[in-house]
Amino acid sequence: MRILISAFLLLLSPFVLAKEIPDYPAKKIAPHTYMIEGPLGLPNAKNKGFMNNPVFVVTKTGVVVIDPGTSVYTGRMVLRQIRKVTKNPVTHVLDTHIHGDHWLGNQAFSEAYPKAILMAHPKMIAQANAGEAKQWLSLMSQLTKGATDGTKAVVPDKAIDNQHQFKTGGITFKILAPKKAHSGTDIMIHIVEDKVLVLGDNVLHKRIGRMDDATFRGNINACDVAINSGAKVFVPGHGPSGDVHIVKKYRTYLSTIFESVKVYIDEGLNDYEMKAKIHEKLEPFIRWSGYKDQLGKHISLAMLEAEKAMFE
Repeated sequence: MRILISAFLLLLSPFVLAKEIPDYPAKKIAPHTYMIEGPLGLPNAKNKGFMNNPVFVVTKTGVVVIDPGTSVYTGRMVLRQIRKVTKNPVTHVLDTHIHGDHWLGNQAFSEAYPKAILMAHPKMIAQANAGEAKQWLSLMSQLTKGATDGTKAVVPDKAIDNQHQFKTGGITFKILAPKKAHSGTDIMIHIVEDKVLVLGDNVLHKRIGRMDDATFRGNINACDVAINSGAKVFVPGHGPSGDVHIVKKYRTYLSTIFESVKVYIDEGLNDYEMKAKIHEKLEPFIRWSGYKDQLGKHISLAMLEAEKAMFE
């Protein structure tokens, strides 16, 4: 019987190992804060779904994790990087919004630390429980050709909204939640003592993402809230971290599209007629990952929003 069990495990192990995420290094970006920079691009079989920026904060008494990634395998990779820095337990996990590439890694931490407190915007929790969690599990499986299979959706159960603040292990976490930003379920986390702001997908850097759930005006306002937060280091949902200039740059992208669309609507142009003109104004962004795929969609969405605003 032992021989049969050993043989079964030997056969199973290549499939298990095939789903494991290779280690990505954790970079120290402030005295207590570390970031793991994910690759750019969409979830796929090659990256096994990992493409966001998990963050962890080492306090005196434990570790606070923000956005543990796409799958249980990504979460386990994040946990391995934490273990290289500290043996402190994970006490909190914060999810910035509903999109599954940021939070389906919760499972790894709920398994390793059942007492960890999982936190998110109340609308994120409601939407996940109403069926979006299952939709994201299915989507990630499709995009990665099964690389995320085995992941379970562990939905946060503690709601945190705008201006919520808590302190643990000597570090203060302040929540900023501008309305109608990237997804309508967004929080940004200000790690006060480190002057770090984790932006979620309200700001991207070197990547252009989807705006299907967003509003341009709301997302621009979120950029303004971030700029005025007092933070010095900014972690986008995707792409390299940096100073306030990365927030200002993404704001420029959003405002250039939205303000240009309003002008061209007045001139009587359709969205497809605007594209070449707006493209000429976005030269700093044309090499960003996803630019070619998203520009036309963004113009169409901005046009719908601008037309709607005329009747408000």
